[in-house]
Amino acid sequence: MAQRKQTRSPRRTRKAPPKKRLSLFRPKQAEFRPDRQKKEWSKQLHITHVQRDTFLKWGCLILLCILLSVIQDVMMSRATIFGTTTDLMPAVILLITVTEGISNGSLFVLIASLLYYFSGSAPGPYAVATLTVLGIGACMFRQLYWHRNRGSIVLCAGIALMIYEVSTCCIGIFTGLTYWGRISVFVGSGLLSWLLMIPLYNLINAIGTIGGNTWKE
Repeated sequence: MAQRKQTRSPRRTRKAPPKKRLSLFRPKQAEFRPDRQKKEWSKQLHITHVQRDTFLKWGCLILLCILLSVIQDVMMSRATIFGTTTDLMPAVILLITVTEGISNGSLFVLIASLLYYFSGSAPGPYAVATLTVLGIGACMFRQLYWHRNRGSIVLCAGIALMIYEVSTCCIGIFTGLTYWGRISVFVGSGLLSWLLMIPLYNLINAIGTIGGNTWKE
């Protein structure tokens, strides 16, 4: 008998199972999320370490000027030594100006003299121009002829202070606010304030070195 050829039935293609949605296999998000780490305010403002030290330095110098202004108006203006008193605000303004040098001191003396005038303690609006010119002149003279040290800074600032006191007296005489007999009072006030520059320099120099600041000339 002839062998029958066995014919194979074609295979039935199985249907691919329906793809399940990927969302079913995604891990569920945690119900509790970790708290965000808070950044420091200095990092949020993008303040560098050098800028922060600079702000701290000038903030301390401003507080020193305010403190000396209060001491002058409340205490020293009532106390007299040999018939005269001190004049702390022009002294500290000129001392900081000469200490900082022409680059930073010129801007400082202008702003500080304006605030000194608007505070009501200045003898008149001419004090702004007088302090600014004398402060910048003292800085230039010190940097041109003397090395930077305590003696040269106190000497230049003290000479500028004495010229300021004498010029204030002369302006007062010409405007009828005082007379020639009181010039000794202005000179004595300048000398007393000049003596106080010696301890003030140590404090201002310590504040100026915040952040490892070095003065370059």
